[in-house]
Amino acid sequence: MQTPIDRLWPDPESALDDDALLAATRFPDGGSWMRVNFVSSLDGAATRDGVSGGLGDDADRRLFALLRRPADVVLVGAGTLRDEQYEGLRVDDASVAWREARGMPAHPTLAMISRSLSLDPASPLFADAPVRPIVYTTASAPAARREALQQVADVVTAGETDAEPRRIRDDLTARGLRRIHAEGGPHVFGALLAAGVVDALHLTLAPTLEAGDAGRIVRGEAAGDLPSHARLATVLRAGDELLLHYVLR
Repeated sequence: MQTPIDRLWPDPESALDDDALLAATRFPDGGSWMRVNFVSSLDGAATRDGVSGGLGDDADRRLFALLRRPADVVLVGAGTLRDEQYEGLRVDDASVAWREARGMPAHPTLAMISRSLSLDPASPLFADAPVRPIVYTTASAPAARREALQQVADVVTAGETDAEPRRIRDDLTARGLRRIHAEGGPHVFGALLAAGVVDALHLTLAPTLEAGDAGRIVRGEAAGDLPSHARLATVLRAGDELLLHYVLR
């Protein structure tokens, strides 16, 4: 039995169904919007045993799936793809029905960021993808890897030595992929924040203390350029776990 998810603020309500959760976390109408989804322990750890999936429970996994449901594209860094063992991006049957009823493609597009293009074109990421993925890379990426990946994905140069977040967002928007849902990892989140392209953060606060050497949800060298304040939009609770929605603009 799933742990009920209640809304604590604003407008308290108990045991939200999927439609209510989608309404509480909806993308704004019109324009492009990028949101990022993370889980963290009480002491700031972004992973357990090297992966974020170890921190979340059934409520976090439920919301994780619902946040993907209305997205045009899911954006992920190559390191997170490997660490979390992503496969072809497919949403569940209920999400397919929801999307098709609204005239959307059955599944979101998977977009990934990789400077080195160290990705296997024969992996399930590409072989099992229901929609042709997009790979954002750099002009300095190895030509042979680029050529191999171009057989299974759209490979887009988004910078000389780093994939530039603003160019990535602009390219996605130009493709009509305006509802952008990013899933990390921390270095990607840091770069997106420093570039000023993130509009919102969905953060699950797991009721655990992890200690150890796990990193935080934001990493990188541009900490001084990051937004210093976020506006709390929604507070959900599932048992002892909090599911927080912050707007960064």
